[in-house]
Amino acid sequence: MKLIAFAMIFVCVFGGYILAGGKMGIIIKATPVELLIIMGASLCAFVISNTGHVIKDCIKYLSCLIKPETYNKKSYQELLSVLFQIFKLARTKGWLALEAHIENPDDSALFTEFPEFSKNHHAVTFLCDYLRIISLGNDNPHEIEALMDAEIETIEHEKMHPSHAVQTMADGIPALGIVAAVLGIIKTMASITEPPEVLGKMIGSALVGTFLGVFLSYAFVGPISMAMGAKGESEVQYYKAIRIALIAFLNGSAPQVAVDFARKYLPHHLQPSFLELEEILNELPAPT
Repeated sequence: MKLIAFAMIFVCVFGGYILAGGKMGIIIKATPVELLIIMGASLCAFVISNTGHVIKDCIKYLSCLIKPETYNKKSYQELLSVLFQIFKLARTKGWLALEAHIENPDDSALFTEFPEFSKNHHAVTFLCDYLRIISLGNDNPHEIEALMDAEIETIEHEKMHPSHAVQTMADGIPALGIVAAVLGIIKTMASITEPPEVLGKMIGSALVGTFLGVFLSYAFVGPISMAMGAKGESEVQYYKAIRIALIAFLNGSAPQVAVDFARKYLPHHLQPSFLELEEILNELPAPT
């Protein structure tokens, strides 16, 4: 859908320009040089201002154009199911019964029963770390919640950094378009003795830089930044769901009630209904 929308931007902008009587020849001729100046400089500035880790994350987050959200409804059904199994085991056999699972999650029958969750290394580590703290005797919900909030804030900062980095680049591209245009005007002024028809084409070529700077920033790079931010938020949401369920359980809620707290937090398009979740949880085998 997003790729189609990008194609429609070209159709609307250049289609309207052609319908208004505009000539594409001057734009096509000037575009390669203007793109070299604008995007070459902006990409170099992007590399200078960001770490290698952020640059890699930016490349990874370009998947937002094809898959806007990291998790779907099925992903959350699986997450709520594994949380229910953990809470049920802790309620029936105590927190120490989880020790074998949290120390070796890759070999845990409880986790491997849920393949998508078990392959999510960061989420598994996040959950197991808190289960380990609780099993060691610190089950104060207020302390655990404060610690989880602090860690989620750090995760959110990390997940949103690629979006912020690309948005900063988008903010600078129009200015670089002006730089390209000014260079074109300088070139034109050096040929001031040329006839008006020649000068007109040279000024038109120079103004292509201003056009491309604004066009690329607001029609492409800026929207991509927003899409990357939305995908980052969808990843943070997953950790917040874990926090809500775990804190609810520590506050004394029954396992099914605790996971329902997390279910109610989810956006409607990802949220299973109460009956759907109940049916899924009833079909789960007894945790061991």
